[in-house]
Amino acid sequence: MDIYEKVTQSVVQLLERGVKPWTQPWSGGAGGGMPLRHNGQGYRGINVLILWGQAQEAGYSSAYWMTYRQAQVLGGQVRKGEHSTQVVYYGTAARDAEPEEGGDGKKLFRFIRTFSVFNAGQIDGLPQRFYAGQPAAAPVAERIPELEAFVRRTGADIRYGGGRAFYRIDQDYIQMPEFGAFRDAEQAYATLNHELTHWTRAESRLNRDMGRKRWGDEGYAAEELVAELGAAFLGAELGLRPDHIEDHAAYIAGWLKVLKNDRRFIFVAAAKAQEAADYLLGRKAGEALADAA
Repeated sequence: MDIYEKVTQSVVQLLERGVKPWTQPWSGGAGGGMPLRHNGQGYRGINVLILWGQAQEAGYSSAYWMTYRQAQVLGGQVRKGEHSTQVVYYGTAARDAEPEEGGDGKKLFRFIRTFSVFNAGQIDGLPQRFYAGQPAAAPVAERIPELEAFVRRTGADIRYGGGRAFYRIDQDYIQMPEFGAFRDAEQAYATLNHELTHWTRAESRLNRDMGRKRWGDEGYAAEELVAELGAAFLGAELGLRPDHIEDHAAYIAGWLKVLKNDRRFIFVAAAKAQEAADYLLGRKAGEALADAA
């Protein structure tokens, strides 16, 4: 079974049980933050989903993951009988171009490679900092200055009023209910992050086309999955509470159909969501995109 099929099947199995691996993978207390490498650098893209899903299944309390060798260097030892989790690395390499490819130069190609990592909860003897969970933030009932600043920096046209949240692409604005209509502030920001991810699809921004032709079709479900993941990635980066994303159960059937029809789609959706999060956070295009163990 190749890595595309393996990851897609694991996500499908969780969705079929009504569990979204990007919403509450912190049952052991690791908080809702990004999974981290041994050096504290966050994983990105599809690896976030892989590790969140595994953390939820196993109940790991640590956000840290590392290879067997990295654990040894840090003074740790993977416990006997523990099983690793595969993460992926996308890279670029060059090879000699074939005559039919145009000349005798080099041709670049992308490749995918897998690495096996263990959660700190599977390892004995690591420094204590690797075991401490990331505590969930307490609920808040008012606007958060840091998140307000993030929203302003996006430059999005956001209008408040009414009882629906949506992005209208033909007029390029986001409509949101009044702030006080939400259960708490983090719920409001999570909803806004979902719509901001949609906002990045405009031709003048990321020009993202997931094939949507009408409401409720596979292209619609695909774009909603990108927005859901984008909101999850932004929430983890911005420090939102772990339960900040509503359970959009109505979308799950559509996601399952898309995922079962295309084993690579969850990779595409995660990459598109990461691209949107990077755009909204002001990262340069391609900055820190490589994922390595």
